[in-house]
This record gives sequence, C-alpha cells and structure tokens, in this order.
Amino acid sequence: MRCLKILLMSGYILFSSFSAYYADTLSQSGKTPKDGFLTIGLTGDIMLGRLVNEVITAEGYLYPWGNMIELLTSTDLNIVNLETTLTTSTSRVEKTYNFKADPDKVQSLIAAGTDVCNIANNHILDFDVEGLFETMVTLENAGILYTGAGRNIYKAREPVVVTKNGLTIGIIGSTDNEPGWNAGKNRPGTFYVNVKKPEELLTEIRSLRPWVDILILTIHWGPNMRQKPARAFVRFAHSMIDAGVDIFHGHSAHVFQGIEVYKEKLILYDTGDFVDDYRVTPPIRTDQSFFYIVKADRNGIVSLNLVPVLISNMQVNLATGAEYTQIVRRIKKLSEDFNTNIYEINGRLLVPVRKPASVDFINRI
Repeated sequence: MRCLKILLMSGYILFSSFSAYYADTLSQSGKTPKDGFLTIGLTGDIMLGRLVNEVITAEGYLYPWGNMIELLTSTDLNIVNLETTLTTSTSRVEKTYNFKADPDKVQSLIAAGTDVCNIANNHILDFDVEGLFETMVTLENAGILYTGAGRNIYKAREPVVVTKNGLTIGIIGSTDNEPGWNAGKNRPGTFYVNVKKPEELLTEIRSLRPWVDILILTIHWGPNMRQKPARAFVRFAHSMIDAGVDIFHGHSAHVFQGIEVYKEKLILYDTGDFVDDYRVTPPIRTDQSFFYIVKADRNGIVSLNLVPVLISNMQVNLATGAEYTQIVRRIKKLSEDFNTNIYEINGRLLVPVRKPASVDFINRI
C-alpha cells in the first residue's frame, strides 16, 4: 500500500493514499460522527466559459446563479462538475469545443458556495497541460477542492475527504471521456475509467470505504443527449454501489436522467447542465435540470430533495409554471424505469432513500 499523505486545509482533510496509520489520524481529526444531519448539494455541468465568461465580466460574479444563490449557500457541502478550464492559456488542443473562463471567474464558484469540483471530464485539458495546471492552482488559491485529474495518475486518483457536521465524506472523481487524457506515472491527466473494465476505480472505492461515513462517486460519463442510461451503464452504477459508494453523481449527457434508489443508496444517472451558453433544440431540453439536495446522517442517505431549475441567458433560476410542471413530469417518467417514487409534499419534490418510506417518515424528511 502507498504511504499516507494528509493535508489539513481550512477544516478539510485530503487523502492521497492509505495505510494502517490512517485510523489514528482520523480519530484525531473528528472521524467519529455527531448526531444530526448533513445536506449535500449536487449539480450537473457548470460551464463558465465563452458567453458565460463574458456576461460575468459585464454583470458580476453572482450573475450565473440568478435567484438560486440563497439556496446554493444553504447546504453544508456542494459538489459540482466544472465543465471548463480556468486559464489564460492559448495552447488550444485540436477538438470541436474548447472551453475556458478567465481565472477570476473562480469568484463565481466561491459565491455559489462551491466546495468540491470534479475536474475529470472532456474539457479539463482543452488548453493542454498548461490549462489544467492553471485551473488546479486557481481552485487551490480559492480554497476549492478538486478531484479526478492531476499532475500524475496518483494525484488524479486522489480522493477528497471532508469532515462536516461530524460526518466524514469521501469523494472520488472519474470519467470515461477522452481515454487519451488518462494520467500516467509521469503524465498529467484525468482518472479515466473503462466502464467495461472498472477494476482500478473499484480498487480506489474499496480502499476509501472503511475510512468515511459517506462515499460519493462523481463521474463524467456516457454519450451526450441520452435521456436514459444503457443497460451496461446501469450495471456499472450498481457495481459501484456494491463496492461501497453511497451516492453515484453522474453528469455529461447535458440532460437529466432517471433516479434510482438501489440498496438504500442513491444513483443519479445524469444530473444534466446547471449553467451554460448552449443552444436549446427541443425536444432535447438541456436548459432544464435540478439542484439535487441529499440529506444524510451517520447511518447513510436519508432522502433526496429535487429543486427544478431552468437555464436562460447564461443564468440558472428556479423553474416555475409550465416549465416546472414539464420538468417534474419528465423526472417522474424517467425514474419509473427504476421503480423510484417521487413525492410532491408541501411544495417539495422528495425521494425517500432509507426504508421504510411511510407517510410519517416522508413528512419528516
């Protein structure tokens, strides 16, 4: 086993590897959970480049978040997929779409209460290694943690571990996009996973599992514009849960997919987009999604609260009226494939994760 390296940073704990020394260190840093709940906010892709970058420059760092800012900053921990680089690099790689935002736009992420970014995706090397490194340094200087890419394969596989409300949460980032960007022993890149042969990812999950209360896999995976995951992807997600994952946080399709409660764990097959400048071409609605709020405690995942949102003019806002109704109808329909019940109670959309899903229990979540 690799040697243990721990970095304490603003109340966060980062683990790059594991050893028998681990348990004592965790007990000294608050591993034992306290009574109470933790709320985890999850979003799909946040793309701050191109026109979004320009409008932030003109309108200010809060602009992308519309009327969502109070909700975004109300959770205990927020995890997003950063679908852009934060760089001034001009080393553009040859591909169809290259995304970058000015490094100062990290202030928008800070304003939204962003704690952890997945950077294992098909845009983190859009401006080559130079863009990757500047993005990492920019996030580090802002106090935002990241996972899924790094200066070598060991750093790319390195999970983030944070302690909040007495609970320890482990977060692993990965992607099945851009296999040529896979990091190596001496090569910067991403934590690439082959969905058909995920042994390396399974190894990381099993190594981390004993040391955390909640384990989250945030993965940029699958083809674009698909409203349903293929059977092979469902099997893959199930295998991640079986290995020890509590929350499967998928993104990449640009549209949200169904939700599954599997063995009292939560699978978000795809969380869609959250902020971007993309053209919307119905019937594919890349402008509709959710802010996903997970409630957890020392025994695992309690429930999921779905907050429907709509992207317009490079800004995300709460969905209302016909848009709200359409989003709710679609997530219920897509989730039926997984026998997932979504309840509308007192203006909230709730998915019970822990059994029993009684009326009294639902009212408490």
